[in-house]
Amino acid sequence: MRRLAWLVVAVGLVLAATGCTSLQGTGDKGYVTGDGAIRTIPMSDRGGAISLSGRDLDGKPLSLESMRGKPTVVTVWGSWCASCRKDSPYLVEAQKKLGSKVNFVGIDSRDAGTAQAKAYNQRFGIGWPSFFSPGGEALLAFPGVLTPNSVPATVVLDAHGRPAVDINGGVPSTLTLVQLVQDVVRHG
Repeated sequence: MRRLAWLVVAVGLVLAATGCTSLQGTGDKGYVTGDGAIRTIPMSDRGGAISLSGRDLDGKPLSLESMRGKPTVVTVWGSWCASCRKDSPYLVEAQKKLGSKVNFVGIDSRDAGTAQAKAYNQRFGIGWPSFFSPGGEALLAFPGVLTPNSVPATVVLDAHGRPAVDINGGVPSTLTLVQLVQDVVRHG
């Protein structure tokens, strides 16, 4: 009996240390939602531009390179992600407030097919394109910024395509995102 109690405690400690608790996570996908930490990356630390090309939810070509010249908000999401459902209205409202000064693009990660993703976009009124990345491989284009488990997450790229801000987890509010993007617009 004592051995069983020790085993239960050990398993609990391992789960807590890895973040896999019943209080966090994103369904059956095995991911732990980020804490919403915001990191602003100084211009001198931004490194090179992010290169990502792929297909959108309709199978059409899509690339980050084609969006250079103005900041781009990259949102990482999945139709299966409960935190993304909370996040999406903030993003939609931010896009309306920022208008044509900024590009928006998504990365649909870990959806098995595009039907769920398209239904999700319709439900939340999302009008920007999304890369379709069923295996999450598109996230590898963001080394040091995103991990394959970064769902949800938001990255603001400067006009040159370099990461300027990243939010690990859901966007805290429309106002926060708008202010962060406006800072990137003003200061490069």
